[in-house]
Amino acid sequence: MLTAADNELLTCTGAQTPMGQYFRRFWQPVALSRELAENDGAPLRVNIMGENLVAFRNSDGVVGLTDSRCPHRGANLYFGRNENCAIRCVFHGWKFDLQGKPIELPNVPPGSAYHQTIRLKAYPTREYGDVVWAYMGPDPWDRVLPEVPELEFGALPASHRYVTKKLQECNWAQSIEGALDTSHFSFLHMPATGVPSNANPDAPADEKRLRWIRDDPLPKFSILEHEVGFVVGGARKAEGDTRYWRSAQFALPAHSTTPSTLPGETHFGYTWVPIDDVNCWIYTYAWNPDRPLTEEEILKFKGGHGVIAEVDDKFIPIRNRSNEYLIDRQQQKHISFTGVRGVAEQDAMIQDSQGGIADRTQEHLSPSDAAVVRFRRAVLSGAKALAAGNEPQAPLKHEAYRLRSGSWFAAEGVSFEQVMRERFGDPVGRVTANTAGVAAT
Repeated sequence: MLTAADNELLTCTGAQTPMGQYFRRFWQPVALSRELAENDGAPLRVNIMGENLVAFRNSDGVVGLTDSRCPHRGANLYFGRNENCAIRCVFHGWKFDLQGKPIELPNVPPGSAYHQTIRLKAYPTREYGDVVWAYMGPDPWDRVLPEVPELEFGALPASHRYVTKKLQECNWAQSIEGALDTSHFSFLHMPATGVPSNANPDAPADEKRLRWIRDDPLPKFSILEHEVGFVVGGARKAEGDTRYWRSAQFALPAHSTTPSTLPGETHFGYTWVPIDDVNCWIYTYAWNPDRPLTEEEILKFKGGHGVIAEVDDKFIPIRNRSNEYLIDRQQQKHISFTGVRGVAEQDAMIQDSQGGIADRTQEHLSPSDAAVVRFRRAVLSGAKALAAGNEPQAPLKHEAYRLRSGSWFAAEGVSFEQVMRERFGDPVGRVTANTAGVAAT
């Protein structure tokens, strides 16, 4: 469990909080590139870590990200004009460039100091992997910024990936803890009791893998640290003395990957971005380093599949808190363990059910929570160190974010490090020249 003080420190990401300051030292996703498809198109509302912003793609195709409030009298720039490489307030015509510098202040006398002193808060952006990223740390226009984290999906040709996002109606930390807790697969994502493991035609893994996960709800966990986080592996009993390993990556401050991928299969990953303390966006991506995704696969993802939720045109899941995830109690009796359709939706149901912010002072952890404990230790120590004046080093190691995870088989007694070497050619799953495939060319 955590103390109440540490629970607050972990979960709150407003601009004045230690965790909020820590998150702002890392590039954060703020939109999908396709949400800002048109130069001089409509601005987009962006709510992130308690800040209300607007994003717009300017005349040159560069994305701007600014405060939503005009510094004149607070009119919302979402209703502004995106024109001539700037955003203009429609109230009195004040106009600002990408850095928030005033270009035109029509109702301000020419000699006024306002022309030099007025600034609209603005953040630098980059695009990587069909995602718009923003840097919200201190003095972003006056210093050399770190590079965007080179997550592998973004380093591949666009044809090899699918990227989307979904709203999650709970705090960012309990959602990522749910992803890192891979032991829950033995129950949450299984068929109903007594139903064969392969009864669901949309099952996210083949029958053998599902059976091994179902039959061994107490995997033995190992954790290996790396430059930007850690990789966790859970070993379950398979056939004879063989162990079925599933590994998942965590990278600071809020990136993770899924554990089931075997060689040749498509990888999946996530990035969590707090909207406020009780809501977050989960950017979800599928990528295959060996080949382009097929039209059939992309259509499946667009309709919701596995860890990719079925969402509406605002990226709100069709099955959500407001409609109780469309739980079907008859299905829960006879078909699936939860009665809720979709791996992503099953995860959301449970994570949301813990409350807007989970009360970690009341929990009772078990050995299967090893990755959860390590995650908390990593981000809490990072936030506390920054508050003491020590800047995090992970943002400077952008290449170290090229990481993979997945499944493998090994004999009893083989170490997790050796499993990772056999599976990925690297002890912690870094993408190297031997494993990169398309990404290395």
